[in-house]
Amino acid sequence: MLEQIKSTTAFIQSKISFQPEIGIILGTGLGGLVKEINIKHTIPYEEIPNFPVSTVEGHSGKLIFGELGGKSVVAMQGRFHFYEGYDMLQVTFPVRVMKFLGIQKLFVSNAAGGVNVNFDIGDLMIINDHINLFPNALIGKNLAELGPRFPDMSDAYNSGFIAKAKQVAAANNIKVQEGVYAGLTGPTFETPAEYKYMHAIGADAVGMSTVPEVIVARHMGIPCFAMSIITDLGVAGKIVPATHEEVQHVAALAEKKMTLIMKELIKLI
Repeated sequence: MLEQIKSTTAFIQSKISFQPEIGIILGTGLGGLVKEINIKHTIPYEEIPNFPVSTVEGHSGKLIFGELGGKSVVAMQGRFHFYEGYDMLQVTFPVRVMKFLGIQKLFVSNAAGGVNVNFDIGDLMIINDHINLFPNALIGKNLAELGPRFPDMSDAYNSGFIAKAKQVAAANNIKVQEGVYAGLTGPTFETPAEYKYMHAIGADAVGMSTVPEVIVARHMGIPCFAMSIITDLGVAGKIVPATHEEVQHVAALAEKKMTLIMKELIKLI
């Protein structure tokens, strides 16, 4: 894997003219943040050696390089999911490559189902912790060049970033929730009993991404910040049939607020 990471990194470096300091992973329906980036380079995933290709509607499949909030960034416009049939090494491979490209911080977004009774559709949730219900992305031989065998996860989501994001939200009169994200394999949306179980074990929202990427980022010592847009509810009495199209629609309505928070937070750190 290390040789693949290095060869992919070398290919990308041959196509760009600067070193990114912040990595961004954009989730379902949340690609609008790219409009705020002063784009310098765009590389489609299919052109990048060893990269998977996103197969999910709403994930366009491009690596975007440019400036945002006065910082050099690389943004994944479209991510990879375990449910697409990729293994965890493939799902998290771009995070490894971004580290080798030079990123020092990782920002992640997603669409999620809310299981907290105080949440509403369209809410923004700052993730302060997660529950991993995927196969762990670090299972297998550990490469010391990438990180320790047993990485600490007590600060998976950087507390300093969270505090600053809440300040940004307050300054711009944006309501934000804060909570725990449970990562599940998908691709089915959860049953009412599963939603109830997720809430019982401490989750505030559930989704099919983010956790593997954050685990791998923390393995490599990268501090992380993540936000969810609550696109549907798994709360008794509020559960309605969910569709991918509706998730995309709700995410698109809320993404301007999330984009503002992300952009201003990047300026501050």
